[in-house]
Amino acid sequence: MDAHEVNRMRAMLALFVADVFASVPRRDQRAKGDCYLRGLMLDGRRKSIQAMAARLPDGNEQNLQQFVNQSTWDPVPVQRRLVERMLPLIKPTAWVIDDVSVPKDGRMSVAVAPQYCGALGKRANCQVAVSVHAATDAASCPLQWRLFVPKEWALDTGRRSLTRIPPEVTHREKWRLALDMLDTLAEWGMTPPVVVADAAYGTNAHLRSGLADRHLAYVLAVRSDVSAHPFEAQPVAPARDGPVGCWPQPRYRQTAPSVAVLAASLGREAFTPLTWRNGSRGELRSRFAAVRVRPAGKAVERPLKAAASAEQGWWDGILPDCWLLIEWPADAKAPTDYWLSNLPTDTPITDLVRLAKIRWRIEHDYRELKHGLGLDHFEGRSWPGWHHHVTLVTAAHAFLTEQRLAPKVPGPASPSTRSSTPSRTP
Repeated sequence: MDAHEVNRMRAMLALFVADVFASVPRRDQRAKGDCYLRGLMLDGRRKSIQAMAARLPDGNEQNLQQFVNQSTWDPVPVQRRLVERMLPLIKPTAWVIDDVSVPKDGRMSVAVAPQYCGALGKRANCQVAVSVHAATDAASCPLQWRLFVPKEWALDTGRRSLTRIPPEVTHREKWRLALDMLDTLAEWGMTPPVVVADAAYGTNAHLRSGLADRHLAYVLAVRSDVSAHPFEAQPVAPARDGPVGCWPQPRYRQTAPSVAVLAASLGREAFTPLTWRNGSRGELRSRFAAVRVRPAGKAVERPLKAAASAEQGWWDGILPDCWLLIEWPADAKAPTDYWLSNLPTDTPITDLVRLAKIRWRIEHDYRELKHGLGLDHFEGRSWPGWHHHVTLVTAAHAFLTEQRLAPKVPGPASPSTRSSTPSRTP
């Protein structure tokens, strides 16, 4: 946005800040929040504090640095208020689990470490944040963020002290951070219609089990090597050897094939051409099939309904079933993408496909968050500073989304327009 557009919306932004930052106790801090949001929304390649302060007529670099990096205002109530505003507006089709990486130099920025960096497509020195977004094909918004703390930071008291990481924060796997965010949102009385994630998360059986334990529906991408038994496969118990001893428990005697093998066994004729949305270049179409399977593997937990009997040493051995959705484009030699879903057995395949493909919106809005609003431009090093910055970026994104989705009310005609309008007086 240019300076004229930002000034035109100053009154609406002031109302937005007054509501979203109502939990921030000091009026001067709320004013700095308003200033920081304007800096994020203004045109400019760099959204560091120094660059924004130079562009803003009321920008003060020292004040903004103090507000983001040293101030003790709590970002959590601000995040909650943003969620309360945005969920009714967006009316999400799904919540999407994702993560974002930010390349960093040096080793003193909070939680930075050599790890896989999606922004570069290789292992590099970076920060990684896990996020949950509400999404439809029309819009999305971040609901929660968690900064991933690598193992090497867990016991590094020197760097933890310098970057002000709270004592209770330690290393947690990314899939656990995703479940933590869903639990926080549930405590706020907010639950997802469906949870969607890419294969980096969906392949993890513990995440799928965690979602099922929370009675949350999901459509999760998985890798082609994830194993699953055909739906009709049955566990078998061997005969009891003699009159004494425990009864053998049933289990699947055949090794579970990969989902790629199951998909290939269906044959091309099992796949149906489907359209899931209209893109900028026309309809997006491919060929899909959906079958019921029973995911297998050492990480698959026994279903909750078997817990009582399992405690007594007996389990019927039947693995829970779910949907396997497969994409096999017409010009591909083999299936290319796979998803597992615990949606009901009567779910139409069109709904499965639409949900599986909704992650495109998150990728679209991530570009705005990073390149337009400076999500990855933060130059501070501290834990509080990082959380303040991402909360402010989320607020700027929410404000722009509200303005974009708001009904367009025609304004009064300008004087020149009125003078050129023919009189209707008889």
